[in-house]
Amino acid sequence: MQGPLSQAVAGMCAALLPQVSPRTATGVAEVLRRLDTPLQLAVAGRIKSGKSTLVNALIGRRVAPTDVGECTRLVTRFQYGTVDRIEVVFGDGRRATVPFATDGGIPADLGIDLAGVSHLEAYLTSALLAGITVIDTPGLGSLDAASVSRTEALLGVAERPADDGRAALGADHPISALDAVSQFAVGGAEAVLYVFTQGVRADDTRVLAAFTAATAARDAGPVNALAVLNKVDTIVPETVQGAGGDVREAARILARAQAAVLRPRVADVVPVIGLLAETAETGAFTAADAADLRALSNIDPALFAAMTMAGDLFTEMAAPIDRPTRLRLLQNLDLYGIAEAVRVLRAEPGISAGELRRRLLDASGFAELRQRLGEVFRARADGIKASAALASMAALAANSGDWAERKRVHDAIEVLLQRPEAHQLRLLEALTLLSTGTVTMPDDLTTEILRVGASARPEDQLGLPTAGHLQLQAAALERAGWWRSFASFGATPAQSRVAYVVHRAYFLLWQDLKGDVPSGPLGELAKGIGLRPEFGDQASGIGVRRAFDLPPGSAANGSASGRAAGDRWDGPTRR
Repeated sequence: MQGPLSQAVAGMCAALLPQVSPRTATGVAEVLRRLDTPLQLAVAGRIKSGKSTLVNALIGRRVAPTDVGECTRLVTRFQYGTVDRIEVVFGDGRRATVPFATDGGIPADLGIDLAGVSHLEAYLTSALLAGITVIDTPGLGSLDAASVSRTEALLGVAERPADDGRAALGADHPISALDAVSQFAVGGAEAVLYVFTQGVRADDTRVLAAFTAATAARDAGPVNALAVLNKVDTIVPETVQGAGGDVREAARILARAQAAVLRPRVADVVPVIGLLAETAETGAFTAADAADLRALSNIDPALFAAMTMAGDLFTEMAAPIDRPTRLRLLQNLDLYGIAEAVRVLRAEPGISAGELRRRLLDASGFAELRQRLGEVFRARADGIKASAALASMAALAANSGDWAERKRVHDAIEVLLQRPEAHQLRLLEALTLLSTGTVTMPDDLTTEILRVGASARPEDQLGLPTAGHLQLQAAALERAGWWRSFASFGATPAQSRVAYVVHRAYFLLWQDLKGDVPSGPLGELAKGIGLRPEFGDQASGIGVRRAFDLPPGSAANGSASGRAAGDRWDGPTRR
């Protein structure tokens, strides 16, 4: 179901369809189709970083293969369906339906020659997938060149071939060298969850820098990218200064350090123990497991500490449960999870199996990841998709050989963006300009802008987590005034462009906190555009004003830091 911003953009696209050339119309139809799909979230990272384990935790079922096999070499799209099934999509467009394995996962062997396969589409009757499609990708850094190319194509890292007229999405659209069917299958990511372990490498940064949403050619930024520091249970806390010997505190310290390295490419870095999250979220942790762990809690603490020093010690030393059972616990919880469960059981001997599972889930850090996913992606899904669609429309216009058609599309976009309700799209553009380095700001101002754009909660946007309502109102108004002054008198022309957006964001936040919300339902944005065949052929040749420009006659309007009335939306791309 489309959100109000997506509905507005869809209305604009539908109105433009009969007014553009057949080639451009093909691209507009593709934009319309993408607007009608859930947010496409790619889970990416280096090989063996635990991507598929996190995918399973996100979905709540163990369906993505975690062991290296032929299926891990393919891009797999997990999406909502009324019947559980797997569709193998071939490069020529053919599809073959195969059942899930007896354990509920994707079969390890599809029985099909992968050379002709484009990707897999797994349909699940999971409510968690109703509003988001999760795309599991082959690991970067694999020796399998074909697998890496599929992932790089999805993330926009692959070389951009010349336009061959197949998609009509612009000559510089980041399509891969894959076939036409694969272009949509692996090119539809609009947001990325990037998974890494230990420290960020140079090629991790390169991938994030090159990641582009397929419909918008947008670089990854705080709007559509989140990172996960996975397998934090392997951290030796004594090696992390300030951790005090605590693994979770060490993980938080390292995540903050990695976030400083990756910002503004990502909204945040969240520390997680993926295996523990998968076991707790997918129903793999059973009452029998709790009983086995309870038996282990009765072992002498010193002996148990020795057992959990290494996996072979845990499985070979004498214990009240047999070796196969210990192997299962090790596979599902690893040594840290086993030790954490035993610690809880010793402190609370009467704890139930269900409560123990919840404690293990808490220890995994997955709850924080879900919260950040909600803040960064779910709450902004409508804006992300609408922004991507507008950028695609701008790319289509730029690729048109018809001057009148280009102007018609640009003017339609500008009319839509005049409305205050569409300001979220301006903020997304400003964040992307910062994240790509197109516009640079002092560190403290960059931090503030990222904070405003990284959350939908007023207290987080203003950096006042404990403030009352009136204090938030006053702070929003004060910052709105400061950013307007900075835009007028202290900023470079490029900075001024972003500063006006931030000023407007604070002003609208102040109005919202006052209860003085701009009138007019957002779904009506597309109406009133009044598109006519001659819309783009106005004699004046002057476009409409951008939503964040100063009012006519203001001090800064027309100055070096102001913007001309004819400036147009070119999408959140590099200038």
